[in-house]
Amino acid sequence: MDCQRVEPGFVRRPEGTRRFALLACEVLYREVTFLLPLSRHAIDVIWLSQGLHDLGGARMAAELQRVVDGLPPGRYDAVLLAFALCNNGVVGLRRGDAPLVIPKAHDCIALFLGSRQRYREYFDANPGTYYLTTGWMERDDSKPEGRVEETPQHRMGLDRSWEDMVAQYGEDNARYLRETLGNLTSHYNRLVYISQPYDRLLGFEAEARKAAAEKGWEFETVAGDLFLLARLLNGEWDGDFVVAAPGECLAACYDEEILRACPCPGACRGERPQSPP
Repeated sequence: MDCQRVEPGFVRRPEGTRRFALLACEVLYREVTFLLPLSRHAIDVIWLSQGLHDLGGARMAAELQRVVDGLPPGRYDAVLLAFALCNNGVVGLRRGDAPLVIPKAHDCIALFLGSRQRYREYFDANPGTYYLTTGWMERDDSKPEGRVEETPQHRMGLDRSWEDMVAQYGEDNARYLRETLGNLTSHYNRLVYISQPYDRLLGFEAEARKAAAEKGWEFETVAGDLFLLARLLNGEWDGDFVVAAPGECLAACYDEEILRACPCPGACRGERPQSPP
């Protein structure tokens, strides 16, 4: 039996639907894949390693710009970014033939909680909080493909095995290096697991609770909210989003808006990000 073939022009998308490209950080994998079937629009997803954040803002922006530049010209009505400001990792991004759309958020925790306002209120009321989600728990070892040597962890040797460190430095020195350089959570005292309706029976919350107990931290489960992400995918872009027109760049704001669009690369951050060699 032959595969069914579609005659060109015979099948059309419903009226009012558009085609988007979505560049998404993989820590949002379960959230985005949950929402995709609910959007009326045709969305092509490009998943990107959460390890891009380890490259620093400038290198992360350059890598994202390379991906944006590689999208087929004229194919998309808009390019969506399931990212946040992320330590300036999106500053300077632009697309010449379609708008760039991104939520106004400092980091992805706002995307899990549903708004930057809710995140700000919780952050201010609960200092010293470490946040976990399914994505952060199952993809925390993700590395940017082909660029591991550029990460701070690699430069400090923290991505090496315990056996390798002992062989080079000796057990006492290796233990000191791990405890001194590798303790990235020393200023936290509580852990919050952000739950979603589809993960309650999957065991992630129990593992997060166990991790908090091992650290001696307080633990709390907070209900997540996918409202902000859903509006990104549904094309419902109000004041919670930046819509950079074709040719405009994304720029950081140092106020409650967090991100804005600017008309020229030089006004955003010196120069437009260049694709890495």
